[in-house]
Amino acid sequence: MDTYLETERLALRRFTADDADLLIELDSDPAVMRYLTGGRPTAPELVRERHLPNILAGYEKWGGDLGLFAAHEKDGGAFIGWFILRPESNGPLDEVELGYRLRQAAWGRGYATEGSRALLGKAFTELGVRMVWAETMTVNHGSRNIMEKLDMTLANAIPIPSDMEMIEGAEHGGVRYEITREQWEQQ
Repeated sequence: MDTYLETERLALRRFTADDADLLIELDSDPAVMRYLTGGRPTAPELVRERHLPNILAGYEKWGGDLGLFAAHEKDGGAFIGWFILRPESNGPLDEVELGYRLRQAAWGRGYATEGSRALLGKAFTELGVRMVWAETMTVNHGSRNIMEKLDMTLANAIPIPSDMEMIEGAEHGGVRYEITREQWEQQ
């Protein structure tokens, strides 16, 4: 495995063209997709024809340093999901989004915090990032708790995109958390 980043328990790597089935399986779990699609799975052809090619193109666009990264347990190699560290499509390279999508079997084990903390460190010490942000639905208390464990600050409320308005809790909107390099260095 070509490792992008390691933590105590996780190894993150770039996705390859052979990884569609991992993404399809992850996105087929209604609990995983609850706050993204209301629990509807992502169509396999959408993963194969659009999502995975976009992930791979992102590595070229950002020199392999930013993008979506497959996460595996170091002990046994099980795929647990992915982490994201990338700018908005036309945004500045020194302002990047942090995120994750993990299989249910990996929930409650501290992996989201562990992987995110390592990505923050890489962003601020190796990649020249000035600010990292993350967004979630207001009612997604699990993700909000992780952002707060990372000492990210609640920056503002955000509207829910129109394609997510049918999701339970969408009427409460979303939230954006941020952390700057200076804030991270003071931890």
